Amino acid sequence: MRVATTLALVLALALALPMPARAAAPLHALLPQSVRSARVLTIGSDLDHRPIDFVGAGGLASGMDADLARALGRKLGVSVRFVDTPFDTLLPGLEAQRYDAVMSAMRVTPERLRQANFIDYFLTWDDIVVRAGNPEKVHGMDDLCGKPISMEHRISRRQIIIKASLGCVIGHRGAIEELTPSKGSMALELLRNGRSVAYISDFPMASYNARTSHGAFELVGRRFDVSAYGIGVRKDDAALLRALQGALRAVIADGEYARILRNWMVSAGALTTANVER
Repeated sequence: MRVATTLALVLALALALPMPARAAAPLHALLPQSVRSARVLTIGSDLDHRPIDFVGAGGLASGMDADLARALGRKLGVSVRFVDTPFDTLLPGLEAQRYDAVMSAMRVTPERLRQANFIDYFLTWDDIVVRAGNPEKVHGMDDLCGKPISMEHRISRRQIIIKASLGCVIGHRGAIEELTPSKGSMALELLRNGRSVAYISDFPMASYNARTSHGAFELVGRRFDVSAYGIGVRKDDAALLRALQGALRAVIADGEYARILRNWMVSAGALTTANVER
């Protein structure tokens, strides 16, 4: 009777084991030994891009990326720690092994693929934010001729601006003046204080800043420069790449991915697959 009771207790405890913990075992085994031993996945991120990644209450990493990363950690059976790092130094820091992966509203580009492999996790594009009422009547690039705009520097975005500005000059309407501070929050402030007539950013940030401006800004709704955000992994870390891809697929499949995006009001950028780009 005592043996039967003990066996029943063991069985009950096994059945009581939370599903995420049981589900994490196969994916956990895919992780590189260094992450499995530490039971911590470190992620480099520039925490200055609301609502994607930013410093929230209590100094904790918050936003869509933070929630997704923690969901991936649960699938992998590890905790997640963020390393706040200036955006331009994220990939060099990854190569120097200061963290295991990068997740920071980072678009996948040919240049970045020379430094890291990526797992696509979100679709984004550029949009334009203007002051309420759109006093400059900005509806697209042609309306920015001869005017100052503010934005974070990005090669593909700047190429679009240069091309549009060249058209402005050819049409004798004046070049577009670019104001590119190092932080997105600073670029938005230039619009707020009237030094720029438009703020150009990835749609999650553009939409969020318009929505939370208490009527000061509005979104133009002009979609251009479409591409994916990716989780960056070192070129020689095939194990982590495979583990993170599996975890992202699991988060998409069980609906948690959709819930996180819905919570941050960015469902328009949802992907249904977790493609790897090398």
